[in-house]
Amino acid sequence: MNLVLTVLEITAPVFLLAAIGFTWVRMGFDYQIDFVTRLAMTLSVPCLIFTALMKTEIDPAALTALSLAAVAAYAALTAVTALAIWGLKLEMRSYLSPLIFGNTGNLGLPLALFAFGEAGLSYAVVVFAVMAVWNFTFGVWIVSGGGSVVRALKEPLLWATILGGIFLSQGWQTPLFLTNTLELVGQLAIPLMLITVGVAVARLRPGSIRLASWLSVLKVVLCVAIAWVTGRAFGLDDVAFAVLVLQISTPVAVTSYLLAVKYGADADAVAGLVVVSTLLSVLLLPALLAVLL
Repeated sequence: MNLVLTVLEITAPVFLLAAIGFTWVRMGFDYQIDFVTRLAMTLSVPCLIFTALMKTEIDPAALTALSLAAVAAYAALTAVTALAIWGLKLEMRSYLSPLIFGNTGNLGLPLALFAFGEAGLSYAVVVFAVMAVWNFTFGVWIVSGGGSVVRALKEPLLWATILGGIFLSQGWQTPLFLTNTLELVGQLAIPLMLITVGVAVARLRPGSIRLASWLSVLKVVLCVAIAWVTGRAFGLDDVAFAVLVLQISTPVAVTSYLLAVKYGADADAVAGLVVVSTLLSVLLLPALLAVLL
């Protein structure tokens, strides 16, 4: 019973905030999702990443091990998922990215924070950064049918990660007034992203639910299995291992839908994956946390 209550305490704020966004839209209120997403991805999330890395007391070697494990896990997931999509004779540019890249920002970061505290958040931003770089290079290239792989160099979160890593390795700190300001801006990220998840799900019009359901289950199985094996192979400590598995196992990100719309992939199919995998995560993530805690 105590474990159940602990898991509910961790996951309830996540889904309640998403429910606020969902209800907000269903009540007919306006929500500028493009503006909020841009604000989060270009300002609040980079500030969150930078301050989390700069202030972490985790051994840099442990963060390096997690970074390598995340790269290896995403590489393996990419290869296995591509093979599965090829075997199922589905369109690679529409299905590959959504089945690889989870909602590591909107859901993964707050879950890691609520479940494992500041140490969990520090680990989670590393996995999120690896995912984001891979998504905005290889992911965009796949979805667009040949997009630029240098897009990542324009992403503030990449530079926030690099600067945060430098400050961490050198033991540097920004002046207190600046640190406080960056932390306040970073604190916007988690509630904004969670509310935006609910808004995005409320506005999506999914395509084939049956195919989306099977693929969502396939994504869960592949993500959990690959992250689990990779985390053990790299000998990660308990918290880093749990965060790696949790982050990689998050449902399909709304970003995948936005990229499909932008580059002319099958947006309805991706919308179906977002909705079904997000609903599936209501059961999956608490169960996964119960195993990992």
